[in-house]
Amino acid sequence: MTSSIFKSQVVEMSELNNLFIEMTSKSCNQRCKNCYIDFPMYKKPEDFIDIETVSQALNDTSRDNLKCIYLTGAEPMTHPDFNSILRLCAGRCDVCICTNGSFINEKKARFLKKVEGEASNRILFKISLDHYDEIKNDDVRYRGAFRHAVFAIQHLLKYDFNVIVSLTDYYNLSSAEISEGFEFSLKRYGINAQELSFQVIPFFDKNNRVIDEADIAPQRYFDCVSGRILSATGVYSCPFLSNDFRGRSGSSFLDYNKKSSLETEFCATCAKSDKPMFSADFSYLGY
Repeated sequence: MTSSIFKSQVVEMSELNNLFIEMTSKSCNQRCKNCYIDFPMYKKPEDFIDIETVSQALNDTSRDNLKCIYLTGAEPMTHPDFNSILRLCAGRCDVCICTNGSFINEKKARFLKKVEGEASNRILFKISLDHYDEIKNDDVRYRGAFRHAVFAIQHLLKYDFNVIVSLTDYYNLSSAEISEGFEFSLKRYGINAQELSFQVIPFFDKNNRVIDEADIAPQRYFDCVSGRILSATGVYSCPFLSNDFRGRSGSSFLDYNKKSSLETEFCATCAKSDKPMFSADFSYLGY
């Protein structure tokens, strides 16, 4: 007799290398079709993590080998204390800001370069773009989103920041089409696509949450193997499962679970890729 009980795989974190900080769980100035977050109609103060929680987490992980801190969200740059938290994190290790780019102009890029110069660690950027065609990209995001992102990339490159284009594969594009398409479209704005790195992640369809055991097959990498995310409500296994009881690891980094059960539809999405969904591969930068 065969059992009909679903038995999820369990993976254990080998080392805490990537610390994701959810700056805000619900605040964003865009409403993208491919976003897994269900946004409310108004902002609440509790949607933002407070700087004391971040500071305590950095103290609690002082013995961990953190390689990069990711400031993520929703949109992290909507946080009222964004600059202070960035400075705090940059004093610990490299920081990657995961943003749609709409808050970055030349003045902001110049300021961010000043912040980077105050510490001995680097600040990097993951800018969200979902298609090399402006109309198709803006259909997923909002009118003007493509140009806002390109405008941000222009200024970040001007100040010698490393930029990763994060592309959620809503349109199911091939790697060759992505490479050729962006090379052509960005050239019109004076941007050499060779100066950028591209990270393509699978599209999570929040309207189709049916999974079975076969959807979560063993693969090379899951973000929960080397990272955890801190939110205003505690520590969770990955950004997908932030504030979701299924991914809760603990209340703080003093005592948290280093094992994760791959039992959700989000885990099935991660299993579609043989590369990280949220952390970045910085090997192309030489580190």
